Amino acid sequence: MSSYYLGLDTSCYTTSLALTDAAGRILQDQRRVLTVEKGAKGLRQSEALFQHLKNLPDLVEAAAPFQLLKGVAYAARPRPVEGSYLPVFLAGANFARTIAATAGVPLLASSHQEGHIRAALADSGLDSDAFFGLHLSGGTTELLAIQRRAGGFAVKLLGGTSDLHAGQMVDRIGVAMGLPFPAGPHLEALAQEGQATLKLPVAVQGLTVSFSGPTSAALRLWAEKPAPPDLALAVLDCLVESVFRLIKAGVATGEPGCREVLLFGGVASNTYLRRELQARVARLGQGIKVYFGKTELSADNAVGLALLARDYFENNLSR
Repeated sequence: MSSYYLGLDTSCYTTSLALTDAAGRILQDQRRVLTVEKGAKGLRQSEALFQHLKNLPDLVEAAAPFQLLKGVAYAARPRPVEGSYLPVFLAGANFARTIAATAGVPLLASSHQEGHIRAALADSGLDSDAFFGLHLSGGTTELLAIQRRAGGFAVKLLGGTSDLHAGQMVDRIGVAMGLPFPAGPHLEALAQEGQATLKLPVAVQGLTVSFSGPTSAALRLWAEKPAPPDLALAVLDCLVESVFRLIKAGVATGEPGCREVLLFGGVASNTYLRRELQARVARLGQGIKVYFGKTELSADNAVGLALLARDYFENNLSR
């Protein structure tokens, strides 16, 4: 194996380690989804932190020898904004700092969100320095104005959810329907057989979206025993329309880069969302371009962090 850059991320539901070489090729992409008991809607921070500490030694031992390491980047916090903090990121931060100090290589403290952005940009076709981002996951629903900068991205929060996140809506409804957590892939598979017989409310006001109302409406419908595939399809349609309206509101702000929108986060891996959102944006005819990263790089991963390390340190080393 050639020399490489290491990325580490310990998010709320996934322990991740990735290696990329100086050319940006992915050498390793290791992930362990944290265990959630059947019927549960998530994990406490203490439970997630404990699982990360169990997972990390195995992932690190499977990585390449440290003498080939050129740099390390890790998610120190959820977002690149002041006051952003969650205990789970301490696990990856401590391992990353120890590895970098032991190997005598430079260290880049980044964020979970920046890792998502960089991973989604890989092979997305988006090369602008200023663009919009929509972070859709179980823990985040944010519309962002993004600017590239050395070592990562500057983000400006424009809007997002006022209550539940997009992934929370999907998970709460899916778990109520008896699907495993996280419910996204299972709900999407179920929706493939659905008929458009049900409709959920869409709650978007300007740059703010609410998913609590649609979630409550879906749970009321579920109590009436509809065909499960039909309800699953209604949930995804509600999600697509909510995101579509949020994008339209974002374009109306006129912020730099507002007509190029990158979607990232676990919810952005949904094939139905990708297809239907692209179709609605095309019909709108306002010159908006929607970009997605590779499906496998939409869910939590450390590839984006390894790429950030590669981008930053290769640029600095070449000077």
